[in-house]
Amino acid sequence: MKRLRLVTLLAAAAVALPPTTARADVTHPDPQPVTGQQIIHDPTVLRLKSGGYVAYSTGGVIGARTSKDRVHWTDAGNAFAEPPAWWYEYNDTGDPWAPDLTHRAGRYWLYYAVSSWGTNHSAIGVATSRTGLPGTWTDHGKVFTSETTDHWNAIDPAVVRADGRLWMTFGSYWTGIRMVELDPGTGKAIEDAPVHHLATRPDEPYAVEGPEIVKHGRHYYLFASYDACCSGVNSTYKIKVGRSTSVTGPYVDSDGTPMLEGGGDLLLAGHGKYVGTGGQSVFRDRGSDRLAYHYYDAEDEGTPKLGLNELKWQKNGWPTVL
Repeated sequence: MKRLRLVTLLAAAAVALPPTTARADVTHPDPQPVTGQQIIHDPTVLRLKSGGYVAYSTGGVIGARTSKDRVHWTDAGNAFAEPPAWWYEYNDTGDPWAPDLTHRAGRYWLYYAVSSWGTNHSAIGVATSRTGLPGTWTDHGKVFTSETTDHWNAIDPAVVRADGRLWMTFGSYWTGIRMVELDPGTGKAIEDAPVHHLATRPDEPYAVEGPEIVKHGRHYYLFASYDACCSGVNSTYKIKVGRSTSVTGPYVDSDGTPMLEGGGDLLLAGHGKYVGTGGQSVFRDRGSDRLAYHYYDAEDEGTPKLGLNELKWQKNGWPTVL
């Protein structure tokens, strides 16, 4: 699960899960060079309508970074000056995780999760802003919650529009990746909406989380982080992808194996000093898609840092990372 504050504490105690075997030997590209404030975890990045870029992340009260050129990044404080009071229902520190930033209906929408390590007593919240910049957000409370009696975990949100409707995918461990429909007016889950199941693994502890859905051509592509994060150089995070002609699935990999049965094509894995690549999001920039993620720098004591790569679409429709 995605927790910046726990990286140091868990590094000594964590037992890394065995990585899944890739279907073939691949060479993974390094991230593009970045400068300035590189430390980040679970980044969501967007090019602002006003120009420049903003990135929000786990850590702080939703930590913020800004950039004029997508290369040099500056620490911009936090989305909020103080945690909204209701966050403390889910952890003692009011610590939010894994934000998701989008723009629609003339506003920026920032989704995020609050929970505690090892429990699915969790909630996803939402805030809005006219500019998307830190310090301008108005919180609107809970979007969707989960309790220990549920078979899913309401963290790691990501929002996608499909066929005139608004959807939120989410999930971490438990039974994997889920989806629920949102009311486009409030941005919150429709009451009693069915919870769709998109991806899981056959092996406990069902280590798949951090979903992101992107429409390309006639398919929806589900990106997710597999295996273990938050253990510094012992992290085994990797990014896999599957696709479907329907936003609610079923999602399959290029061999046709359903993601509900453990399928998924390996998109990006750790290599060299870039350990545990995951916590990903995808954003559109100047006519191309970009993959944002964190990795743990093996040459800097496992510090989590920002990874950015171009996401290229092949003739067969499947994405690859450049």
